[in-house]
Amino acid sequence: MPFFKVTLIRSAIGLPTKTTGVLKALGLRKRMATVFHPVSPQVAGQIMAVKELVAVSEVENAMTKAEMKATRKPDTGYYIETPAEKAFEPRI
Repeated sequence: MPFFKVTLIRSAIGLPTKTTGVLKALGLRKRMATVFHPVSPQVAGQIMAVKELVAVSEVENAMTKAEMKATRKPDTGYYIETPAEKAFEPRI
């Protein structure tokens, strides 16, 4: 079942109450927040009402909060090749 992946890109500060209400109905409160909604004409209409503020893509599966957090985790920047205790053992 396909889903809309909706991310709030621009802030709704200073916009009419109707627009902020649509964002609340979609579940978007903060910038760069991402929500998943099943593809339906009702959700598509809500997205069209705020199309200037959001980025939308269609994905096959919705991601959980833990999966979204894992995608944002940066690379450590280093890799451990050998454990420290083996690196300092005397060679015979």
